[in-house]
Amino acid sequence: MTTKITQQYSGQLAVLYQGQDDSLPFRQLAERLGVPLYESLNSDSPEQFFLTWRDGCLKLLDRELLKKGGLAVDIEPRNGEQRSWPAPKDGALAQALGRKTKTVVDATTGWGQDSLHIFRMGYELLCIERSPVMAELLADGFARLTQQDWMQRLNLEPPRLLQGNAIHLLADLESPPDCIYLDPMFPPKRKKSALAKKSMMVLRDLLGDDQDKEQLFEAALNAAGKRVVVKSPDYAEPLGGKPSQTFQGKLLRYDVYLKG
Repeated sequence: MTTKITQQYSGQLAVLYQGQDDSLPFRQLAERLGVPLYESLNSDSPEQFFLTWRDGCLKLLDRELLKKGGLAVDIEPRNGEQRSWPAPKDGALAQALGRKTKTVVDATTGWGQDSLHIFRMGYELLCIERSPVMAELLADGFARLTQQDWMQRLNLEPPRLLQGNAIHLLADLESPPDCIYLDPMFPPKRKKSALAKKSMMVLRDLLGDDQDKEQLFEAALNAAGKRVVVKSPDYAEPLGGKPSQTFQGKLLRYDVYLKG
């Protein structure tokens, strides 16, 4: 994550430094992403999105969120998820991943909520994220994860994180993982659908939809050792045709494609 990203976020994104203790991490972040570093904002700046450290974590803000705290990778378990480690392998996601699965690659990590749930269930996990912005946010979240008491007490390492296009990275894996997990961004069901969570709206505005879902699925099917799991909204057609198994969640489903 040290390669400078040339022009990818030109006019869209800036790093915001507002007098926090040390400006060096801000300058380094702006350099890695190839975006401006601002010490103050005015109406002339074209960017709609900003990265800054607040409340001990790296946050992504849009102009509406500047005074509302921003969005960060949440390392706490979601409602209903166990705090113990390893958490019980219960629910539709665990059923889809498979009882005998040990190694998982999350090829579309995004905000990392499914990744962290998979990690807390005790799977050996590799995360891939192609957005350099999301990779920075994830790296910050995983660094905070290492500071958790339970992580240190159990001497656990956070998930591995690779930044890049999973279509290419999956082909270069040293060994096939038992399961590759995909959660691509699907277009909304309709323009007047219920308002999405703010985190997904910001991500969609900044990154757009995944236009290469089919190629990613093929790459995952080629690279997986035993299965590919695709998380889809309940209205979407199965990404890889008829699945071997389907496990239903709330307003979504997990389509499982078994190999061999």
